[in-house]
Parts: sequence; C-alpha cells; structure tokens
Amino acid sequence: MSAILPCPLPDASLLSRYRPQQGAYTDCYSTEIAVRVTQADFVEAFYTTWVFKLERTILKWAVAKPSTDAQATLLAQGGLDAFSAWTVEDRREDQLLLCDLHGRTRSWLMTAAGESGDDTRLYFGSAVVPAKGSESGADIGTGFRLLLGFHKMYSKILLKAAVTRLQARNA
Repeated sequence: MSAILPCPLPDASLLSRYRPQQGAYTDCYSTEIAVRVTQADFVEAFYTTWVFKLERTILKWAVAKPSTDAQATLLAQGGLDAFSAWTVEDRREDQLLLCDLHGRTRSWLMTAAGESGDDTRLYFGSAVVPAKGSESGADIGTGFRLLLGFHKMYSKILLKAAVTRLQARNA
C-alpha cells in the first residue's frame, strides 16, 4: 500500500462543488491499494471499520442516530439514502457524497482505477461549510479551526482502517 497523503480534489469529484464556496474548508486524501476495489466495497469497508464503529457509537448516544453494519452495506449498494447522522447528497457509480444532519459537513468517498490497472486509488475527503444564513464572508468557525489538526489525523486513520479491511478481505 502506498502512503495516505493529502492531494488536490479531482476535478470530477462531487466534493469539488464546495471548494470555491466562500469560507468553506475542503480536503482530500488518497492512497492506492494493490487490488481492484468497487465503490460499494470501499464504502462498506469504510463505514464498518473498528474506527468508524467508534464514531457510530458516539453518534448513537450523542444525537440518537444509531446505525448498523447491515445499514452500511445497504448504503454502499445504493439501497439507503440515510445512514446514522448523514443523508446521501449525491451518488455516482464511483463516488458517494454525504451531508450531516446539520448541513454543515460533507463526507466524500471515491474510487478510481490505479496506475497499473490491477490496483485502485481510494479517495476520502471532507467539506465544512459556513452555517446557512451566515453573513457574507463567514467561515467555518473557531471550533472547527481548533479541531483541524485532529480532523486531518482522523481522516488518515479512517482511510487506513478501510484499506486494512479491504486488504484482509482480499488476502
């Protein structure tokens, strides 16, 4: 597996619509895995890792939005448009864009053929947007800015956990 590194958002990414939004924050991380992975496999693996299950547990208690691995599988297969604290904002064959219950954050997953054709490039990105009705020039807020370092580290951990899960399935 190659390293998980920050990278520019691909132009065709569903998340790129937030890149030019005034005051918004976007990021993108990617890595390659030495097997062909479908978008559905990636989404299911991502949302069923031990790391994400911790987040799901927190959301179950903090905002009364429980979720299960079976629901993650349905989300991955296109059979659900809501999962825990998120709803599907947009979906393509190679991408999934989710919006949180407050409309402030987005999570995005994408797969693409890797350089050799026998591998897959996996992308994970986020967007944080100013609150609706904010004044022109508003930004994402001090709270998120203070958590930005943690967010970046957590994004890499989430993607690494998904890769580990996918590799175990294909071993």
